[in-house]
Amino acid sequence: MTDLSRRTPIPEVAPDAWGWGRTDPSGLAFAERSGLLERAAHLRADPERVATLRRRKDTHVLALWRGRPLFEGGALHLLPHDHPLLDEAEGLELFLGCAQGRPVFARDVSALEPDGDRPSGAAFFDPSEQHHPGLPHGVVFAELRGRLAVLTPLEAEIAATARAMLEWHRTHGFCAACGVKSDPEEAGWQRRCPACERRHFPRTDPVVIMLITRGNELLLGRGPHWPETMYSALAGFMEPGETLEAAVRREVFEEAGVRVGPVRFIASQPWPFPASLMLGCHGIATTTEITIDPVEIADARWISRERLVRVMAGRDPEISPPRTGAIAGWLMREWLADRLD
Repeated sequence: MTDLSRRTPIPEVAPDAWGWGRTDPSGLAFAERSGLLERAAHLRADPERVATLRRRKDTHVLALWRGRPLFEGGALHLLPHDHPLLDEAEGLELFLGCAQGRPVFARDVSALEPDGDRPSGAAFFDPSEQHHPGLPHGVVFAELRGRLAVLTPLEAEIAATARAMLEWHRTHGFCAACGVKSDPEEAGWQRRCPACERRHFPRTDPVVIMLITRGNELLLGRGPHWPETMYSALAGFMEPGETLEAAVRREVFEEAGVRVGPVRFIASQPWPFPASLMLGCHGIATTTEITIDPVEIADARWISRERLVRVMAGRDPEISPPRTGAIAGWLMREWLADRLD
């Protein structure tokens, strides 16, 4: 197993500058400490150089099966450059960049037939795991969103990048201009149409996720298909021509009928399910009456700061604690600690 948290950093970077703790106490693994993956974009247009990197003995590859990375316990499991499983599975391979001076690639191994239950297609979360007989016991393919909280910031960035990129290739295999099947180029970071020469680039969808407060109260909502006790901050996709602040105000009013005044950006988080960038904001409500849109959310309610403390401690019978590793819970903890002002 290759555990990036226990590698010796390259000499130019002091170990404490990377923050290699196995857990992230903030609960937001890759918001303020992202950028640890050196993406080396200048190498993508040089196929010979990328091929040379791929053959290096210190190169490692993150395999993903149907969007599920390999894990061993609470860490990513990266394969050595010459692992037999990589020869067994045909699939797109991407050059992600360098981690601590070592090249890192990602490979789609969805053609494999691992052991274990097949994903159920559950709308919310699927806990199934898959094991390939060519891998050590305990090394499994698993859903990324269930393990974000235990990854280091570097591992989270590698996994999020790999998953988002491979999903983009899976769903954007044909030219949007003429419909011809396009070809991967630039080490997997773009696609080109052989017929009309149009180039296509990976997309990221901006999503506003907002902690809406008024005095001592916080607005929470529950999605239509969520578990009964799961509430979170309201969120929604930005629309073309819209500012961040306008998107926050529009989404909150559309979903809950609450008007919002001042809005501030706080932090962001990549969310590769499939390709979102969560833009965490804090908004101050100017009205409190709730009128929900049942298509968008199943319920919305104001809760006090004191009740949020009980929610976070798991002592509220109606509202579960927010999921660790997602920006919504981090925003709530920051508000409780008076660190948003």
